[in-house]
Amino acid sequence: MTIRLRKVVLSFALALVALVIAAGLPVSVRANSKPLIVGSKSFSESKTVSEIYALALEHAGYKVVRKPNISNSVVYRAVKTGQIDVYPEYTGTIVEAYLKKSASGKNASQMASLAQKGVKKDGLITFTYAPGDNRQGIGIRSSVAEKYHIKTLSDLQKNAAKIRFVSQGEFDKRADALPGMNRKYGKYNFKSHKDYDDSLKYKIMSQNKGDAAPVSTTDGQLATSKFTLLKDDKGLWAPYNLVPLVNEKAAKSHPKMERALNQVDAKLTTKQLTALNKKVDVDGQNYKIVAKNWYSDHILNH
Repeated sequence: MTIRLRKVVLSFALALVALVIAAGLPVSVRANSKPLIVGSKSFSESKTVSEIYALALEHAGYKVVRKPNISNSVVYRAVKTGQIDVYPEYTGTIVEAYLKKSASGKNASQMASLAQKGVKKDGLITFTYAPGDNRQGIGIRSSVAEKYHIKTLSDLQKNAAKIRFVSQGEFDKRADALPGMNRKYGKYNFKSHKDYDDSLKYKIMSQNKGDAAPVSTTDGQLATSKFTLLKDDKGLWAPYNLVPLVNEKAAKSHPKMERALNQVDAKLTTKQLTALNKKVDVDGQNYKIVAKNWYSDHILNH
């Protein structure tokens, strides 16, 4: 390269940096024009949190492409192969479903550590896990809980003969589900035990055709007065804390990514996730609007 050509190249580079600075963005952010692809699974909580992640990353100065509604069976492979860069996952899902390890007896920190170490082999990393915990649980109609003084799974076992259980096939057979309850708490001899499609459980109970059902602990319906989440007083179910699952290459090339998502996750408690799900699944609000309002209230205005 001639001296004259070097001067031309240097002048062009300096002019580009000047334009970046004039635009008010850090050189590192502006120079990386490749957008971050933020994915989600197909249920409301995943889509809402994914949208919050997208807003946080845009606020950090990155371009973002959204890819919601990815099947559970392919989403891990999608982030592993770089088809997406990040999506909201759960520590328990990583450990039990993807790493095929036992989560029995693990606390939140231990689960997060197992997940973090286990995904490294696939070129993935996790950021700081959220306090929000979407684990297995049992919900009951509040009126029934009050009538029989049922607050825990132990109370439910003692009063099982009065309870109509609204179940579904997988829960009846999965080792850590009903068989696990029977093993940990004693046999649940329910008054009746019928299987329905999982999406119908709250409708069945609302119609007074059942009293208790397997639920996720952040279900929006649990934020209403109609239903009560029972305490797992003997610690049967492992924690499933929300955590960003990230392609390591994307994290390295987008250095502001971790701080932006950790700031969000720190405020996503179980109560917050349940409230977000209520707005979408019970109140019928659009998840993008719910996410935008939450981000504005909890991040931008704080």
